[in-house]
Amino acid sequence: MQIIYNSSTLTLEDMPLDVGYASERVTLKNNAGETFIIGGQNGATQLLISVPFIDDPLITQLRKIDTLLSLNALGGITQALIVANDKHELPALEEWLVGYDYDEAFGDYYGIRLSNKELAKSLFIISKDGAVFYHEILNDLNAPFSFDKALVKISAAQSCYTGKGCHG
Repeated sequence: MQIIYNSSTLTLEDMPLDVGYASERVTLKNNAGETFIIGGQNGATQLLISVPFIDDPLITQLRKIDTLLSLNALGGITQALIVANDKHELPALEEWLVGYDYDEAFGDYYGIRLSNKELAKSLFIISKDGAVFYHEILNDLNAPFSFDKALVKISAAQSCYTGKGCHG
């Protein structure tokens, strides 16, 4: 998959994890060097966003999704922002776990590591049973996420869980 950033073209090093497959639990580190786990089955719907850089338009997008989740009464969702390494300045976001992929497990398992070793701009929704319910991997790193579509998928992921998986 080719990814455009300004006038450069990057590629994904692997195939992204597809919808329906089990997600993997991976460990990230925050600014303080503390580890936390995302992915896998944890009993909550998870919204995992990876980015190659953090800028003001991204922070605005993340605040928009917070507002949309609140307005649609979609609580109890684990929200995580992931970057490739500790060279990035991690913002303090009230509703978000923010960390870096210190051992490269997230980028490798989810198949979103770019040829420049950063992470692609991606959004994964993991259902309560740990399956990838939806993903969006942007071809243009300057493009915004489709949060309206993601919101519909989050709502569906929240309501489909019966304790037997989304297909049971």
